[in-house]
Amino acid sequence: MMVFLLCLLLLIPHELSRAADSYIDVTAPAGRKLQLFIEPARILSGVAVPELGRELGELFAFDLGLAGPFKVSTPETGAAGAGLVLKTSYAVNGTGFTLECRIFDAVLNRELTAKRYSGSINELRRMGHAFSDDVLRARTGEKGPFTGKIAYVSKLFGNKEILIMDYDGRNPQRVTNNGSINLNPDFGPSGKEIVYTSYKKGNPDLYRRELFTGAEARISARSGLNAMGVYAPDGNRIALTMTKDGNSEIYLISREGKELVRLTRNPAIDVSPAWSPDGTKLVFVSDRLGKPQIFVMNADGANIQRLTTNGSYNVTPRWSPKGNRIVYARQVGNGFQIYAINPDGSQDIPLTTLGSNEHPRWSPDGRFIVFSSTRDGGEAIYLMQADGSAQTRVSQGKAVDSHPTWSMDW
Repeated sequence: MMVFLLCLLLLIPHELSRAADSYIDVTAPAGRKLQLFIEPARILSGVAVPELGRELGELFAFDLGLAGPFKVSTPETGAAGAGLVLKTSYAVNGTGFTLECRIFDAVLNRELTAKRYSGSINELRRMGHAFSDDVLRARTGEKGPFTGKIAYVSKLFGNKEILIMDYDGRNPQRVTNNGSINLNPDFGPSGKEIVYTSYKKGNPDLYRRELFTGAEARISARSGLNAMGVYAPDGNRIALTMTKDGNSEIYLISREGKELVRLTRNPAIDVSPAWSPDGTKLVFVSDRLGKPQIFVMNADGANIQRLTTNGSYNVTPRWSPKGNRIVYARQVGNGFQIYAINPDGSQDIPLTTLGSNEHPRWSPDGRFIVFSSTRDGGEAIYLMQADGSAQTRVSQGKAVDSHPTWSMDW
């Protein structure tokens, strides 16, 4: 894995930071986008590498255009009316790379934020995404998710393997290479490890894998299904689906695969657990009323309550990081569409309409949802804002990609 070094904070005096916040609050109230112009990248020293400058401009335009609060303009579209200007300068020294990024307030005629990054030239995109995170923090008060990774299932190599890519679909890297069926990756809270189910030893067993070292452990190999594992917010427990007792039920195990606790006890099928952000509840799928619906229970299995009352086939729920919404997939016609609902069952609304859309998962900050869709023919990974807007494909190539999940930054 690449090593990323954030070397120097150039300029954020206390009074300047307050001026930036004041400017954004006064001139860009909620519901109004702030126009941001992205200048062409300049050279700090050495020889110009035009393709690097173009890559930086495209990266910032994608990140900040997707983010929502900004109306992004580039040299191709012009800078007229821009309140903020993003300026970048870079230097290449062999395999080393230095990047300076600044946000300039065109109205107050002063610099608001600047950072300098140094590392390998291979880290150019990570450096750019890191500054996009900080720009979004300046606009909203919360850091962006752009330095996170997306783990997903891909048939790029013929069988179903786990891959990881940047959130925007770049830099895909293979995680598993076992020639078997690998499913349902889920990141630990640190973003540095995943759990997933693999048939590589014949049975669908649950594995935990450290992403930087490649160290792996089989943590649940009970007879039958060991699948859909998800980390608790504290990272010490994992909820999963097992069939070891002859029926599909929800269980808890420790991160090491011990301390087995059964949470559901029903002759129906109970699958797809997902934690509330405070770790006190689980949302899951059950057909105990005849058709698959979404239910909520306490983390000890008590107080089971039905959540969805609309639709006859609702699956794969996921709780938002802020705890205020739950996304899931509902069968509509011959495919699925993604819906969002409040934890009390209100405001159950569709977010997608094109193609068949499944496996919705939140970005770590709750601003975005990643999901798989067949709208362009083959199944691919897409992003959208939490309200369903700005739906954008990020999968590269024509491989069948599905089951995405979004990590914290590395």
